[in-house]
Order: sequence, then C-alpha cells, then structure tokens
Amino acid sequence: MPKSTKPVHIKNWREKLHEIIFEADTFEGKAFDVVLLFAIFLSIIAVCWESLPNLDGRTKSYLYAIEWVFTIFFTIEYIIRLITVKKPWKYATSFYGVIDLLSIIPTFLSLVIVGTNSLLILRALRLLRLFRIFKMVPYLDQGNIIIKSVRASMPKLIVFVSFIMIIVCISGAVMYLVEGSTNEDFDSIPRSIYWAIVTVTTVGFGDITPQTALGQFLSAILMIIGYAVIAVPTGIVSAEIVKGGSTHDDEPHEYSTQTCRYCSLEGHDTDAVHCKFCGEFLHAEDEPVTT
Repeated sequence: MPKSTKPVHIKNWREKLHEIIFEADTFEGKAFDVVLLFAIFLSIIAVCWESLPNLDGRTKSYLYAIEWVFTIFFTIEYIIRLITVKKPWKYATSFYGVIDLLSIIPTFLSLVIVGTNSLLILRALRLLRLFRIFKMVPYLDQGNIIIKSVRASMPKLIVFVSFIMIIVCISGAVMYLVEGSTNEDFDSIPRSIYWAIVTVTTVGFGDITPQTALGQFLSAILMIIGYAVIAVPTGIVSAEIVKGGSTHDDEPHEYSTQTCRYCSLEGHDTDAVHCKFCGEFLHAEDEPVTT
C-alpha cells in the first residue's frame, strides 16, 4: 500500500510577508530587520539634527523632507504588519504595536500642533527589536530578575518612602519657622518642603539656601540623613536581586524569533509548534490542510 503523505501547505502572500517582517530566521527576514534598524538610526539622527540651533533654511528643508520619507516608510511598514497578522487589533494593542504607532503619529500631529515632531525620538524604543533579531532575548531574563526584585521590595519601599515624606514635611516646616522671618527664599511651608526634598536627596540645586546658623545646622543634619536615604532602598532591592538570582537558572534559555500570527507575542521555544500564549499554530505549514 502506498504511504499516506501529508498535504503540502503552500504559503500565500500574507504568510510570506509575515515571515519576512516578523521573523529573523530567514535571510529575507534578517535583511529586512537590518534595513529597518538602519532606518530607525538615521531617523533618530535626523530628529536630533533638526533640533540644533542656527540651522540654515535649506538644511531645515532637507531634514523636513527626510523626516516625511521615514514617516511614510514606517507608516507603510505598520500597515503591512496589520495586514499580515491574523488579528490586527491584537498586534495594534501589543507593546511593539503601540510603539510602532507612536513612532509615526508625531509627524502627522505636527501639521496641527507645532513642535510635536520632536516626539519622534520615541522611535528609539523600536531598537528593542535588536534583542529579537540577534537572538538576545535570553538576556532579557536578567532584566526580569530586577523587575521581580523591585516588586518583591515594594512593601518595604512604600514604608521607607512614607517615612522620608514625613521627615521632609517636618524639616520643611521647621526651616520655615527658623528662616521664614529673615530669608525670603523660605516664604512658605511648601517651598521649604521643596528645599528639604532637594537637600535630603543630595541633589543640592543651591537655589534656596539657609542664612542663619541654626538653619545651616539643620541643613547639615538633613544632608547626612540624605546618604542613608540613598543606601537603604539600594540595599533593600539588592537583597531581593541576590535572592532572585540565586534561584534563577544560570543557563540562558534559548528562544526563537518566531512571532505568533494570531496574538503577535514572542518568546517561544525553538522547537515550539503551538503558541504558548494563545495555543494557535506558530507555523503555517503545521496547520491541517482542508481539502
């Protein structure tokens, strides 16, 4: 008896475009991503260049034209991304989808509101795709340790910040009492609290300074407290990072560059057949062919 063979799945144009635009495992996909990254770099340079003072009119005109060329390119790319996915709304509301939209809106918005084109610097967030293109996603696991550590430290940090707020409020009120009658800088309690915050965080703008001996003495005490303010939250979070790092797998997990066509999420194993987020087939050729 002849062996039964699985029907061959022939990719349509949407699946081919999806493979090129959303994946970096093929030559076409990697080439597209490299071109996209160069375009993002050049557009960021153009935005920064346009903000320089004393530019002549011709240079501004060139930069304005270049800005629209990149915007049209990114707009077409964004529309193609929406067309190639199974659920466009899922992609549009995903992290990368929102970033892609924000990278083109400022140019169109500048036609109504002058100066909003400077927000095109948000295109720098699109460079996060570097992690996927060069298969550096496993290194993002190390960033997740920091995020989890901050979340685990949140109750302690809230207590600490509340304690600091009490200190700066009391310090501000005391300094208003001490300096308010002779120093115009301390003309209200809120302004004195602002001085206390600047002092306790060791920023030291110098726009408000105490003049009396007692005020300078209290200021010195607050500066010393400021060093503890820096050390305490750092120690709290560092302890959680050490704890999280000790339980974390030292071997980086390897992921593919595959993006789900249905939910537009990434981070799948290299041998995955189904999306671990929505359960749909990752590869079109794995889907059953209906005859």
